[in-house]
Amino acid sequence: MDCYTANWNPLGDSAFYRKYELYSMDWDLKEELRDCLVAAAPYGGPIALLRNPWRKEKAASVRPVLDIYSASGMPLASLLWKSGPVVSLGWSAEEELLCVQEDGAVLVYGLHGDFRRHFSMGNEVLQNRVLDARIFHTEFGSGVAILTGAHRFTLSANVGDLKLRRMPEVPGLQSAPSCWTALCQDRVAHVLLAVGPDLYLLDHAACSAVTPPGLAPGVSSFLQMAVSFTYRHLALFTDTGYIWMGTASLKEKLCEFNCNIRAPPKQMVWCSRPRSKERAVVVAWERRLMVVGDASESIQYKQLTIQVLLDRLVLRRLYPLAIQICEYLRLPEVQGVSRILAHWACYKVQQKDVSDEDVARAINQKLGDTPGVSYSDIAARAYGCGRTELAIKLLEYEPRSGEQVPLLLKMKRSKLALSKAIESGDTDLVFTVLLHLKNELNRGDFFMTLRNQPMALSLYRQFCKHQELETLKDLYNQDDNHQELGSFHIRASYAAEERIEGRVAALQTAADAFYKAKNEFAAKATEDQMRLLRLQRRLEDELGGQFLDLSLHDTVTTLILGGHNKRAEQLARDFRIPDKRLWWLKLTALADLEDWEELEKFSKSKKSPIGYLPFVEICMKQHNKYEAKKYASRVGPEQKVKALLLVGDVAQAADVAIEHRNEAELSLVLSHCTGATDGATADKIQRARAQAQKK
Repeated sequence: MDCYTANWNPLGDSAFYRKYELYSMDWDLKEELRDCLVAAAPYGGPIALLRNPWRKEKAASVRPVLDIYSASGMPLASLLWKSGPVVSLGWSAEEELLCVQEDGAVLVYGLHGDFRRHFSMGNEVLQNRVLDARIFHTEFGSGVAILTGAHRFTLSANVGDLKLRRMPEVPGLQSAPSCWTALCQDRVAHVLLAVGPDLYLLDHAACSAVTPPGLAPGVSSFLQMAVSFTYRHLALFTDTGYIWMGTASLKEKLCEFNCNIRAPPKQMVWCSRPRSKERAVVVAWERRLMVVGDASESIQYKQLTIQVLLDRLVLRRLYPLAIQICEYLRLPEVQGVSRILAHWACYKVQQKDVSDEDVARAINQKLGDTPGVSYSDIAARAYGCGRTELAIKLLEYEPRSGEQVPLLLKMKRSKLALSKAIESGDTDLVFTVLLHLKNELNRGDFFMTLRNQPMALSLYRQFCKHQELETLKDLYNQDDNHQELGSFHIRASYAAEERIEGRVAALQTAADAFYKAKNEFAAKATEDQMRLLRLQRRLEDELGGQFLDLSLHDTVTTLILGGHNKRAEQLARDFRIPDKRLWWLKLTALADLEDWEELEKFSKSKKSPIGYLPFVEICMKQHNKYEAKKYASRVGPEQKVKALLLVGDVAQAADVAIEHRNEAELSLVLSHCTGATDGATADKIQRARAQAQKK
């Protein structure tokens, strides 16, 4: 039994405890921390040390070294610092290391020492240099506050969406403040600073003097200040040795403690007491550590949500552990396993010692058709790492063409992007690629590319018809498409040309193109149109009125209506208008003029090629039964019944139908018999039918 309890120790009268090592501490620092700039990320995150930050006693030729460790001391990255002097280090909420340089440039590194990006805090900071800096956190993201050599403050509340704000000037500030910090109150970032016995709160609009309530008298200077992680509480260390603790709004005092030490501390930070909701302030001097406080505040472990925990595991490349947690918690695939696998794939493409084929195959075997995974995002990461061919191979697994095409265009694989867009059947996507290709290639190469893609060529032609007519002409010329080129010049003659000479010239070009296309009908018709235009211009000059742009038939009709019958007949002969069509035109025009005398003369000029039923119909359309009856008697036998019915002579129509012994004509007449008026006629038809049946 002793062997089972030997490592248990008594705790009070009724409990026992034991200790065992979860993991070992691997710290192996070769220089003292006093020689380093140090930044520790919250929630047990990584720790960054910049060794030899330009200390005067160090040789100028010695380059500083930036080391990144896990919280247990395991090395994560080490790199020589090749940029300018660094004033401050700090970690963002996304565990990115922000390195603030003396010239106001901020360099951003990843957890494993990979350079991400850089940004500047502005020209004023560059000119006056950086004296001090703070990295702080808000609900919007991570911010940077700068104190310049001109003793002015500049800050950005969110480095992810950089918007610089120059804070108001502090009256009478001729040297650096004894201490300062960044606060976030009511969704606004502030700077709190101490100048001698006075405290000032800066926001974007004003500088306000503030006084901590209940502060012990005799304070001539504030030596150190610290704000809690949630920005709810503030601690001040005075030159009298007192530590004042209260709300960050400086409206309420929580407690005050005399530590009997007047030397300024090296560090002062807020922390949580184990298994307690109480908050405390830890104050550190060279060889002394003191914990003070009784400020009640909820422990903020809840801020480290499951998603943040998974993100931190992913940053540390602990993918199997992250997946196990997702499966244990039964998280939805899109939020859990799929997201982890996508991060793994993005890391996999950075392994440049593995061939493109092997990487693409491994990623596809692991991911397959996992929902929520975007192969285009992984391909974009591969392209960002300089592995274009790998990116193309990964895009083959992307089922959405709309995701493939933009990246292919970015990679300058425009012809492949065009093929993918055409395969998708999405015309908007095809147009996007075509416009990109048009700007990227010279005109000849662009047209040659289109010739190899009939669908793209057809779409681009449609676009050019509405937007770029000259380009459309060039396309037809490139393809020797004389038929379409002729049609193009015909449209251009009406759309672009106003002068008759220009229109005729465009039509002549069209006729030449039709001859080249061996389309003689279109060529002859175009030449006829040129003749008609010239004739119409001459008619306008000689007769006045509007003739241009009338059709051939309308031109003839207009001449007849104007009383120029001989000119109309000459025009008909010149353009070989058939007699039937000319008679119809003249008949219609004279009826519209109600020139019945001229119409009768015209009907007797020669035998009508269209018969005389049209004369009856036109007269009745003009409600002139008298004139219509003149022509009804001249209608041929096959249309006689219809003509008589049109003029209302039902009885005579019945006689003709009975004479013809035509059942269809008898039925037609019978359908026009109405009431008692036509009763005798209807009986007559019925008797004729009965006699026909007996025979």
